[in-house]
Amino acid sequence: MAKIISIANQKGGVGKTTTTINLSSLLAAAEKRTLLIDIDPQANSSSGLSVTNHTPSVYEVLVGTKNIKDVIINSFMPFLDMLPSNINLVGAEIEMVNMISRETLLKKALENMTEKFDYILIDCPPSLGLLTLNALSAAQKLIIPIQCEYFALEGLGQLIETTKLIRGINPSLTIGGVILTMYDSRTKLSENVVKDVKDFFGDIAFNTIVPRNVRLSEAPSYGKTIFQYDKNSTGAFAYRRLASEFIDRFEK
Repeated sequence: MAKIISIANQKGGVGKTTTTINLSSLLAAAEKRTLLIDIDPQANSSSGLSVTNHTPSVYEVLVGTKNIKDVIINSFMPFLDMLPSNINLVGAEIEMVNMISRETLLKKALENMTEKFDYILIDCPPSLGLLTLNALSAAQKLIIPIQCEYFALEGLGQLIETTKLIRGINPSLTIGGVILTMYDSRTKLSENVVKDVKDFFGDIAFNTIVPRNVRLSEAPSYGKTIFQYDKNSTGAFAYRRLASEFIDRFEK
């Protein structure tokens, strides 16, 4: 039975997509059958794995014109598949408004997929609209990336409240982890944010902290994971540690 995990934060630029891409590839490298779902209209997870403007996409799945099994594609790795996104997803929320059970369309689409995968990771858009609600309704766990910057905790209360509300539709949803990203060891600010987050979330926060790393930022523009682009970078080492901690946490 697949563990379905949404990676979300309504604040943009916190490392959601970087985390989804690199965690997915490491899970696949560990021979875990992994499905990456890109439910963000910006389609950065898709392009980050060299999948651009792919049709059909998650859009057709959500609006009901395609079955999910006909839209999932293979990636460059044997154990990693993808449900890609494209620009058509921009209009999906408008089309979904009048649909029955519009918050659970993705959950229903995944019903026959849970035996095919060990992990399903969902990359969410930077908002709390219908697309993110669909991701949270489908997931058992929510992972929240938080950047080590001044406004790190801004808006988190709203995300946590949304998670509580979603439990009316999806009672099993819990916060599975918080990942601190873009850590800069040269600044006191980063240290303060780490302390604040760990004080607030306790053991929910992962021990691994992802540093600010130029190579991590560059890799998606080449359609590569950090391990394809620069496997010896500090970012690559951090995500290897995170993946090990991730597997330990979710396979206990």
